[in-house]
Parts: sequence; C-alpha cells; structure tokens
Amino acid sequence: MNVIFRTLLILLKARRRPRVSPWESTEITLRALPTDVDVLMHINNGQYFSLFDLGRYDLMARSGLWKATRQRGWHPVVQAEQVTFRKSVNFWTKFQIFSKIIGMDDRCFYIEHRVVVEGEIYVRAFVAGRFIGDAGPVSNEDILQMAQELGHPAPADFDVSEELQRWRRESALPAARRPAPHAGF
Repeated sequence: MNVIFRTLLILLKARRRPRVSPWESTEITLRALPTDVDVLMHINNGQYFSLFDLGRYDLMARSGLWKATRQRGWHPVVQAEQVTFRKSVNFWTKFQIFSKIIGMDDRCFYIEHRVVVEGEIYVRAFVAGRFIGDAGPVSNEDILQMAQELGHPAPADFDVSEELQRWRRESALPAARRPAPHAGF
C-alpha cells in the first residue's frame, strides 16, 4: 500500500472535518507527489485507484460508516472499476478528489470519483463495491439499515443507471467459489 501515510493522515483529518451523510459528495485536496508520478511526470494511471481509496476512506470516516462497519466486522471490497482520463495531472499539481455514493443495484453500491484541477474534471471513475463480513457478502438491505440507524436514510431514487449495471455485469468474472480456468489468450 503505497499511500499508507496519506491514508493515516486522511483518517486523522476526517475526525476534525464536518460530518456528512454517506449520500453527499465529499472532497479531499491533494498534490501530485513524486510517489504518484511516472517517468512522464504525471500521475500514473494505476496510482489513481490508490488515490480514489483515500476519497472513499474520507467519505466513510466522516459519515460514520467506517466505525459502524468495523464494529460489525464488515470490510469494503471493490468488485469492478472503470476510469476515463481526460487530462494529465502533472507533478506537484494541486487537485481535488470528489467522491459520492451514487446508488445501488441488486449486488453492489456504486461510487463516482472525480479528479478536479482548478474547477475542471481531469479524470472520472466509477467503482462497484460490496461489504464482506464473516458470513460472506453483506446484503444491500443490511447496509441501508445500518445507514438508517446512523440517521442517514437512503435517498428515494437510489438506483444506478442501466448502463452502469450492464458494465458491472458484463465485466464480472465468475464468483470466487466457481472455477475460472485460464485457457491462454
């Protein structure tokens, strides 16, 4: 985990930042550090996924989901990610990551992340995730019930677009308990 110190800093800062609903957009401000960039001096495409983790940690910590899920023995996992790049974020550039849970389908919750530089979207990603507990995947009903107990009822229209649902279904690999043999390319 190459962003461990940033993760700890984000979680510590979240304690002093205003509380939010898990359904609100959150924002963290970062700078493109030497550990983020590649030989072309812009943030490496793979590094964005680690930076998006930071946005999710901030959202979960500030909304109370972090503490509530840990108390239940749940932990978040990513099932699928999709990212689109528009412009490069270059070394030492200050940028914001906006994160928002945008909805759920029958299996996953979806988060949108945006990398913004001076008010302009440079990168956008969609993440499909789940919570896993001791007994396996946690149902969306249990997640929504937990949020309700925290005082955050889900928005009335909380379904994601058919396009995002189709992307997740069509990009999914077989379930972990099913075989997925590699027959070569």
